[in-house]
Amino acid sequence: MSTTHGKKEAKLILRGLSKSFGPKSVLDELDLDVIESESLVVIGGSGTGKSVMLKCILGLLNPESGSIKVDGKEMIGLRRSEREKLMHKFGMLFQGAALFDSIPVWENVAFGLIHGQNIDRKEAKDIAIDKLAAVGLNADVGNLYHSELSGGMQKRVALARAIATEPEIIFFDEPTTGLDPIMADVINELIIKITTETKSTALSITHDMASARKIATRIAMIYEGKIIWHGPVEKLDSSDNPYVNQFISGSSDGPIKMLTRAN
Repeated sequence: MSTTHGKKEAKLILRGLSKSFGPKSVLDELDLDVIESESLVVIGGSGTGKSVMLKCILGLLNPESGSIKVDGKEMIGLRRSEREKLMHKFGMLFQGAALFDSIPVWENVAFGLIHGQNIDRKEAKDIAIDKLAAVGLNADVGNLYHSELSGGMQKRVALARAIATEPEIIFFDEPTTGLDPIMADVINELIIKITTETKSTALSITHDMASARKIATRIAMIYEGKIIWHGPVEKLDSSDNPYVNQFISGSSDGPIKMLTRAN
């Protein structure tokens, strides 16, 4: 993949990324570019390496080999203090929202501001209320707790937390999992709104094709630890890749099933 796409540079570059767990290879010399201000969605089935890729970028897992560059700076092998500075560029919407149940909503949203950037609690709360408003929640919600929120509200709060520190790159891990189709569409619309307004770069992973089609400007498919296809979302349906065609159609017939039978 080229590191320049038109006039925009790659914000995030993965090269030769490999990660195994015992004898099982999960990432196999994976290459991927995420371009500045684009919304890239990585699709693929369970166990294909999507979440492991994200965890390697975030430093939660250490790859055996490869390179991860953010704005041209290599992340692998960085000293902890330098890595923490780079991590301030990232925001994250976790799959299960991952809210703390012992603190109110506003403090969940402000967590990175208070504990990561040492911002005064009053100022952090004001920012949290603003971010809640950005995802369609009023100030009163800030005083509620995790257990008092519906699944859709939890996702909105998690999205507010992801953008609270005004990150340059936002990761969305299965953003619509567990939501009914209407609420899933609401979350998709919010993701589009937030990323467009903030001009942030978005990297999402999902197996929800309705979500992928809606929020992506570009789609990449991962299979057996490699990116096997990538292109603009409007070219997804005209792909000549049999793995992509099978995945997006949800068909039980095709190369993915055949390879599964062989294992």
